[in-house]
Amino acid sequence: MAPAFAKSSDFAINKPAGTPCRNLGDDFRCTIHDRLDSSGFHGCVVFDCFGAGQRLTQETFGGADWRQPGLAGPMFMTLPIMRQLHELMWYVTEALKLDEAEPVHPELRDALAETDHLAAGSPAELRTLDLDAHRHRVNPLLQRASELARASIPKKKDHRGANLIGKRLRGARLRGASFRGALLIGADLRDADLRRADFTGADVRGADLRGADLTGVLFFTESQRKAAVVSGG
Repeated sequence: MAPAFAKSSDFAINKPAGTPCRNLGDDFRCTIHDRLDSSGFHGCVVFDCFGAGQRLTQETFGGADWRQPGLAGPMFMTLPIMRQLHELMWYVTEALKLDEAEPVHPELRDALAETDHLAAGSPAELRTLDLDAHRHRVNPLLQRASELARASIPKKKDHRGANLIGKRLRGARLRGASFRGALLIGADLRDADLRRADFTGADVRGADLRGADLTGVLFFTESQRKAAVVSGG
């Protein structure tokens, strides 16, 4: 309901923001969920709200929905903020799973609690939240956790923010590499050694990861996994 999308390889139709998708059922379920890809809605397959939509409707708005008078606008304005907070909580939770990052675990736990507290705010508080400032406080902790987790790996490649669109990297030794914010659209990473590589915010749409070793890969979301090619002929 809330997001907009344009007819493309990811979406079969145009849909303005705040307009129900034609595939939305009266019970709020997707009527083509089991055939999204074949119906031309790959963008829906790779989208992940990190639980923000559920929390927004069930907690922030007390179980109400957008069909109730006066709620659609506030809900739709608040959703992107809640989603970013929940995404940040996912990253912090992943960082807390890294044994090597134990020196920053106390700060990460504090960051997780603070982020969760902010997400529990009222609609008005969420809409006035300085999200960039909060992210700037948390991101250094995530970067430090990544550095600690990869510290024992020699000669790591640094591809932060790199444009690697369509790059031929088949079989490359990229253990412990940083791909934070990198563009890997359509890159050939077949059979590459990507153990302990950091994929924070990397765009891996169409990247070919077949045969790649992703053991212990860092901050690789389910959305990224679905956007890449990880199996098939």
